[in-house]
Amino acid sequence: MTCDNLKTGVISHPREGDIVQNKKYEDFGNHYLTVIMPAGVRNPKQKASVESTVGKIATAIIAKLRNEVYHSLEEIKIAVGCKLKDFNDAPFQKREGSRTEVFNEVERKHLRDLPSTPYEVAEWVYGHTINLDCHVAYKTNRYSAPYKFVGKKVDIKITDSLVEIYYNSERLYTHKRLPDYVKYKWSTCDEHLPDKFHHTEWDDERIKNWAYSIGACTGEVVDRIFTSVRVKEQGYNSALFVLRLSKTYSSERLEISCELALERIRSPRYKNLKAILSSNQDQVFLSKKETIKSKELNQSVQGYVRGSQYYSGGDQ
Repeated sequence: MTCDNLKTGVISHPREGDIVQNKKYEDFGNHYLTVIMPAGVRNPKQKASVESTVGKIATAIIAKLRNEVYHSLEEIKIAVGCKLKDFNDAPFQKREGSRTEVFNEVERKHLRDLPSTPYEVAEWVYGHTINLDCHVAYKTNRYSAPYKFVGKKVDIKITDSLVEIYYNSERLYTHKRLPDYVKYKWSTCDEHLPDKFHHTEWDDERIKNWAYSIGACTGEVVDRIFTSVRVKEQGYNSALFVLRLSKTYSSERLEISCELALERIRSPRYKNLKAILSSNQDQVFLSKKETIKSKELNQSVQGYVRGSQYYSGGDQ
């Protein structure tokens, strides 16, 4: 495809050397299996046919519709489509046939079908690792990839509707993108998971035993993590991240932070507990608990106490 040197599409077109295109503009051509070859700089003859066609389209469609009034984009599309069909069906002035006939009889057989999905402007994220749970993370959500690529670095292509995972420029899988307002969800293809996960070092029972050895609240947090995932292996990393906080802040503080988090959040995660511990909210919470407990203890030790005069005879 020969195009103009539009600044938004062609970054550099030197007289000697490689043409540098905008990455998304190049992706557009790759999506439709089209090679984009910008016309030579200050060489209008290379694009004369295109410029002529643009002028004819402007006359046949835009000029004829310039006085019409439309109330929706859909109405404009229908009107433009009708005028375009009239333009293509109109007979040539200097030869037999029309543009529609030439397309159907000559050009169509040389064309390939369009991709099943239209091109979307995409964002690329590079160098993400596929975790032991066969998922790669994007923002707060996780997307599965074939288990044989566990530990490999992959690139993620994100559009408004899809998340595509690539390894060495080969697409491994395409997921429907989870909305940005959805947090800590998993998009999993069952075929990506092996028949059995082989974790010799950790399993869910050992993780839960460690959690309950710290305290009941920590155990409850880990239980809720495993309850929130489809397969238990998906909870390994999340649970271990939580438990490793005990090595940084002590088991006692982790237990208190889990108790506080459970009062506020349905299924606390690492970032919630980390925020509590790093800001010492657990210490404030513990201090308040001890104060309330002390007051309750004082209130329970109440009654009538006779004075010393009663026992010494006094006035009574």
